[in-house]
Amino acid sequence: MKKKNLFLKSYKNLKVLITGTTGFKGAWLAFWLKELGAKVIGVALKPEKDSILFKNLKLEKKIKQYYIDIRDFDKISKLIKKEKPDIIFHLAAQSIVSSSFKRPLDTFQTNILGSANILESVRLNNSPYLIYVTSDKCYLNLNKKRRYKENDALGGLDNYSSSKACAELIFLSYFNNYFNKNKFLSIASVRAGNVIGGGDMKNNRIIPDIVKSLNSKKILNLRNPHATRPWQHVLECLSGYLLLGHKLLNKHLKVDTFPSWNFGPNISNQTNVEYITKMFINNWGSSHFKIRKDLSKKFYETTFLSLNIQKAGKELDWKPRLNLKDTINLTVNWYKNFYHDKNKNIEFFTKEQIQYFLDN
Repeated sequence: MKKKNLFLKSYKNLKVLITGTTGFKGAWLAFWLKELGAKVIGVALKPEKDSILFKNLKLEKKIKQYYIDIRDFDKISKLIKKEKPDIIFHLAAQSIVSSSFKRPLDTFQTNILGSANILESVRLNNSPYLIYVTSDKCYLNLNKKRRYKENDALGGLDNYSSSKACAELIFLSYFNNYFNKNKFLSIASVRAGNVIGGGDMKNNRIIPDIVKSLNSKKILNLRNPHATRPWQHVLECLSGYLLLGHKLLNKHLKVDTFPSWNFGPNISNQTNVEYITKMFINNWGSSHFKIRKDLSKKFYETTFLSLNIQKAGKELDWKPRLNLKDTINLTVNWYKNFYHDKNKNIEFFTKEQIQYFLDN
């Protein structure tokens, strides 16, 4: 194992609780931790039709899975008390921007109240360590071309962004009132960019929408084609979460450290939706694919988003490993394997992608 990956050994035999295991990022994290030898406890809503990663990686059989809604404080608190995890990774969320306009109350209840329930459960049960995942959209984004730092103003002009900003404000409140009494940091919030990779099948996300259109040979309706986003492979941000978790577990960070980190891509991975779409289609090998640009703006979305990742580099010695070409290659190859390989050995192929990432 390369020196820069040695921190991953610290998770062997640890009891790790992950919320959101039936989701895209949660399933990747659960699988990776299980491969590292961790005792993984999953908390999530029951898998839906689009939970292909959770199902095909057979995670229900590999981990100790509970189907609990994080909005149910009594159940989540009792579970944490019962399981006594060494560390918690909180990833559960209502994560679709377009759904936040159709179901605002559901979004606010899940992303704000659900996250507060996790923090309160950690406080009451004296659970030692927490990685609290929000979003790059938590910043007060006024569409200025700048890279957001961790201590920039929080806010949101749309339902999803404001729900994530509120989740961060609640985190800071809990940190300042309950979790800053010891010498070392025990909880941290993390913010990633636009995360892509194999296994995501949610509607109204650009990569799943492209994949579904390619397979159905239907025209892709491209929403907000000129919006610029920081694209990164799912393993990039998860490696940051795991490294930060390792730092907390080993008491490497003083409590006077600002407790939030950005884990975004290099600036070269930053491009607009139309460009990433064409890049994906060309890699897939479909020259006759048709795109329809939807400029109707059915709901508000920011046009420019970028993360400053200097803090993670300086304090954690973390940096992105994959360029945009590698990110797209890995993503395309995962979906092609899923759809076109008759054997469909998704577990083996997913392990190969993790190893490829670690070798970079």
